[in-house]
Amino acid sequence: MDLNLGGKTALITGASMGIGEHVAETLSAEGVHLHLTARSMDKLEALKARIAEKSDVSVDLHPIDLTAERAPEHLAEVINEVDILINNAGAIPSGDLWDVDEAAWRKGFDLKVFGYINMCRLFYAKMKAAGGGVIINIIGNGGEVLDRDYIAGASGNISLMGFTRALGGYALDDKMRVVGINPGPVNTDRIYNMLKKWAEKDLGDSGRYKELAAGYPLGRPAHCSEISDLVAFLASDRAGYTTGTIYTVDGGISARTSIV
Repeated sequence: MDLNLGGKTALITGASMGIGEHVAETLSAEGVHLHLTARSMDKLEALKARIAEKSDVSVDLHPIDLTAERAPEHLAEVINEVDILINNAGAIPSGDLWDVDEAAWRKGFDLKVFGYINMCRLFYAKMKAAGGGVIINIIGNGGEVLDRDYIAGASGNISLMGFTRALGGYALDDKMRVVGINPGPVNTDRIYNMLKKWAEKDLGDSGRYKELAAGYPLGRPAHCSEISDLVAFLASDRAGYTTGTIYTVDGGISARTSIV
């Protein structure tokens, strides 16, 4: 299937690792020019080098902490053209109400929840003025499962789900589309760090994290490509009538009403 993405330009936040890294590689393979932002310049440069070996696209790097003052505004000022915005930066800490103190809760929300909101505020207007575009918010199935041991993440993710639906509902009037993706466990360092934390708390031994992973559908987390391929499709005109909705990719976990 030809997605007709060649020549478009995407901005990906949190691009240096995990889902963001794989989205960058997938979109570049489709001929999409990239603006990549994350805090680690070293990791961004390594990703740019890998992309250059495989794809003939431009890759501009923007090492920045999106919680810094006026960071989103700075990106909007230095990036002239964007057809696709992928909001992916941020990880809200796991734990119950007493595990996650106020400072950690606010730090997670500042980067992910308010980070997504601020990026949308700026780049929605920028893309609308240029004739339209697509915003894809990578959120997380914690907003559907509502697990007490991921209470901060559940609260943040369900907020972003509502935000995505509200912003996307009338977006086609502006020749825009806004959609969300709720990954469940994905084969990244983040999920294994969380599993080790849960194994330490629930089993008394962080080294037993593989026992928890074995409970996932198919006995594994999602492959990163199972998320990044969906991003590419949703960014394309093949999904031109899709906006204001959330796609869940978690092997059925949220349908079981269990985080497993």
